[in-house]
Amino acid sequence: MNGGPSGFKNAPVTRTFMIFCALFTVAFIAWGRSTHLGFSHQDVIQGLRFLRVFASIFAFSSLQELMFGLYLLYYFRVFERQIGSNKYSVFVLFSLTSSLFFMVIVLALLKDQTTRILASGPYSLIFASFIPFLFDIPISSQFRIFGIPFSDKTFIYIVGLQLLLSSWKRSLVPAICGLLAGSLYRLNVFGIRRFKFPQFIASFFSPLFSSASRSSRRRPNVRRNLPAYGVRHLERNAPSTNTSSEPPESSIAILVSMGFDSNSARQALMQAGNDINVATNILLEAQTH
Repeated sequence: MNGGPSGFKNAPVTRTFMIFCALFTVAFIAWGRSTHLGFSHQDVIQGLRFLRVFASIFAFSSLQELMFGLYLLYYFRVFERQIGSNKYSVFVLFSLTSSLFFMVIVLALLKDQTTRILASGPYSLIFASFIPFLFDIPISSQFRIFGIPFSDKTFIYIVGLQLLLSSWKRSLVPAICGLLAGSLYRLNVFGIRRFKFPQFIASFFSPLFSSASRSSRRRPNVRRNLPAYGVRHLERNAPSTNTSSEPPESSIAILVSMGFDSNSARQALMQAGNDINVATNILLEAQTH
């Protein structure tokens, strides 16, 4: 299944988060301290060990988990492109904090003071992302293997299941907490989906968002007054030289897999001269206004 244009174009938050995950995981494995990662009653309830808890949010305890986790984080960059980096940052923060809250409750109930019973790593963000993946990303194609129905989304579910089973009981609770956090975000609890980080915070961390700003500077012709999925508006403003070229179905399928409807994807491609990157920017700008 295609997650859109390759690389981290319009996805600087995802890129930064993945770098943190990889660096923390490799560092702890090389240091021989990966077995000390994880959430326990002693670390969270009895005496808050902030550095250990913080590291356990980002670092996986094995390279196998890191491989599957990074693949899913990379695919789910589609959501950052869909809602914008400022709102996606709120989604990341909400998923991590609310999942941590749920895990603290579980640890308080279990009262196991001897072992690290919850796996480390960004399980909460990854499995929170499965909620919009389930409800907001349409199925582009379906097929059968030995009579068993599959879709283009099946492989992502298989990778998620593999990550879920990587630590078995230890990873089950963080995954469930992540699903709960993703559900709360989608249900717009406390109006969370309206929030986004203010511009001055993005400016403060400008090196992290530099790729996005460079992309914007390279495309000064992106329209900023388009309504969400403004098909008619796209038709009115589409240059006549581009409308004569019918977009290929493969390009439309890529945009549909990112969560846009096929009519808007077709009109954006026609306006962009069948350039997928430009069409993606047009659709993203349309969503933010």
